[in-house]
Amino acid sequence: MRVLSALPRVLRSDLLTWVRDPLPPMVGPRWLARLPHVLVALFAIFAAAGAVDGSGPDPRVPLLTMAQAAALVAAMFRPIPAWWTSTVVMVVAAKIVEPPAASWDIPGGAAHRVMSIPWSVQLMALQAGVLFLVALRVRPRVVGETLAISVLTGLACLMLVNPGIGPGQIVLAPPFFVSVTAIGVLVGVGAVLRGERVARTRLFTQEERTAEERARRTVLEERSRIARELHDVVAHHMSLISIQAQVAPHLVKDPPEELKENLAGIRQSAVEALTELRRVLGVLRSEDALEDEARHAPQPTLERLGELAETVRGAGLMLAIETTGEPRRLLPGVELSAFRIIQEALSNAMRHAPGAAVRVQLGYRPDAVTIRVVNAAPDRPAPPSSEPGHGLLGMRERTVMLGGELVAGATPDGGYEVRATLPADAGAPPGEDTT
Repeated sequence: MRVLSALPRVLRSDLLTWVRDPLPPMVGPRWLARLPHVLVALFAIFAAAGAVDGSGPDPRVPLLTMAQAAALVAAMFRPIPAWWTSTVVMVVAAKIVEPPAASWDIPGGAAHRVMSIPWSVQLMALQAGVLFLVALRVRPRVVGETLAISVLTGLACLMLVNPGIGPGQIVLAPPFFVSVTAIGVLVGVGAVLRGERVARTRLFTQEERTAEERARRTVLEERSRIARELHDVVAHHMSLISIQAQVAPHLVKDPPEELKENLAGIRQSAVEALTELRRVLGVLRSEDALEDEARHAPQPTLERLGELAETVRGAGLMLAIETTGEPRRLLPGVELSAFRIIQEALSNAMRHAPGAAVRVQLGYRPDAVTIRVVNAAPDRPAPPSSEPGHGLLGMRERTVMLGGELVAGATPDGGYEVRATLPADAGAPPGEDTT
């Protein structure tokens, strides 16, 4: 009872709508994208033309067929309104058109009963096309509703034009049975195609979301790794501040109490900041899978570039390093980022360009340090990688953090180049000497 009471509301919600739901173009070349629309339009034109040629003396038949053809074309954009139009056309045709007669045999009944069919082949084919397009665009429940209403409407129309024949006889009649079966199969095919398209769309959307989540997770992992490394740099400077503030009163003879209090406050603030820094950023380090020795090892600087070169040469990489300008000490964050960028670029070259010669150019300028890592074309294909790397992403994160610039891309000779410019005073307070 509850289902029956809710049925009118459900039908009103599903079928009394003017929502635009266009048929999507096919994926492929431009000339192939609108092929479904062209085929539907050609089918509608040929069906209407066939009705005009064989309409006989009744001029209303071609008019109704053209209206049905227009409904078929409209079903590509507004399927539910087009289905209503098609249904109304079929009812009007049953009411006003002189129906032709057909005969059939009923099992167990009188042979060669005569039934009048008020629709032409073109009208029924066009309505089948409308139902097929509806099945391509709407939910399965709405498809079932439209198909049921169409079948019941057709049965009612046949009973009206054949008053001496009962519903059971009409259902068993070959014309009605074959027509309903053909339309049901066609609608089923449309529903299956729609389901496949919906599943494919959901899969594509899920893949996009997965890729976005993977990229976001990769960014967070790189930032966490950078934070772990910079934790050591910041902790080192905070420790120096604490030690210098503790030693400073002993360097002055009879220091005033106000100076002692200020230096003690500086030391206390440095110790508290260092403790809080270790508490917050130390969590990132505690989740790292590195060995204890690696965790507590000092962070690398450009002074260890020679060790890195020996390591990669030992792995079979042909490497040349050039340094221009006057080498000098930079801010620890700049030194660390420059070393990591070179390290990541060399790792990418070893992974993606086996057998290629690599050249590293390190330039010291008054206001910046420049890095250029370029490799020639590989002499053999690179082995497939099981996981996407994110070395380039890490290089970009480090460069953006320091306010520098990074450009990476293929070279004309088939190689690859990474160029980075890092400000020499990135993050330094005004007036601080970075030399």
